[in-house]
Amino acid sequence: MNRKKICIVAMLSALFCCGTLFAQQQHQVEMLPFGNMDQWIDRQIKESGIIGGATKHVYAIGPTATIKENTAYKNMGGSPWATSNVYARVAGISKTNTSLFPEKRGDGFCARMDTRMESVKVMGLVDITVLAAGSMFLGEVHEPIKSTKNPQKMLNSGIAFTKKPIAIQFDYKVKMSDREKRIRATGFSRITEVEGKDFPAVILLLQKRWEDAEGNIYAKRVGTMVVRYYETTDWHNNATYSIMYGDITGNPAYKAHMMRLQVEERYALNSKGESVPIKEVAWGTEEDVPTHIVLQFTSSHGGAYIGSPGNSLWIDNVRLVY
Repeated sequence: MNRKKICIVAMLSALFCCGTLFAQQQHQVEMLPFGNMDQWIDRQIKESGIIGGATKHVYAIGPTATIKENTAYKNMGGSPWATSNVYARVAGISKTNTSLFPEKRGDGFCARMDTRMESVKVMGLVDITVLAAGSMFLGEVHEPIKSTKNPQKMLNSGIAFTKKPIAIQFDYKVKMSDREKRIRATGFSRITEVEGKDFPAVILLLQKRWEDAEGNIYAKRVGTMVVRYYETTDWHNNATYSIMYGDITGNPAYKAHMMRLQVEERYALNSKGESVPIKEVAWGTEEDVPTHIVLQFTSSHGGAYIGSPGNSLWIDNVRLVY
């Protein structure tokens, strides 16, 4: 290669390198609070003696602490995270569900979500078997849970948020169940099969919400990112998914499960402190500024009480890209 070609190659290489660095400098990556999954609260809850009286570990994502009380949980230390791990008190019986766990990863921890069956059986009093998917999301849970009816009403879905990230980034691992059909187990009806395979999923919605005089909450969908996982995989680090803005139905990346109306209604607290459905009524525009972010990681995509035992989703280092 002559000197002239060497100079040209060197110049292009330098431009490419600088361009890469420049591109990297254009994007700021921010870890969500407690998004590194290295801090956990260990809630040690004693279940009622009539169902064995065992002390169960009910984990929450937040500043490292141990709580040895049967008390309702409120988000601690500025943590925005809620989970499917809950304390329930039904018919006077204290019971817990834990389907999300801290798991050692390197020098820290990650979150593992499992889809599993959970039962409470007391002769002549209560006989409940439900399917519980592992889930973590931005928001709150209204504890103690007193019924399996309308579980979404017990969740405050989403947190206040006015930024416009271009992507979400996290590390993940997946283990798929071998079942070709899902199970529906609500606790008060017979267990049935549901067509279709069960998929772990991640859902991010940016919403512009408002409330009317009667306390109803409405929203426009400003940003959307929905991904499902279809096969078992080892760890994928720094997986990055773009957030699409405005009406995305004409976007080549649009899929039916990204539509406005999700599998089930999501709820939020209105100004009166009431839990009401979030009614998404329209797509927003790319210029709209959101008021809230909804972000959920789940080991089963089909909604409450539907899934395949054996599905697992691991998540670590949850970040937003700007």
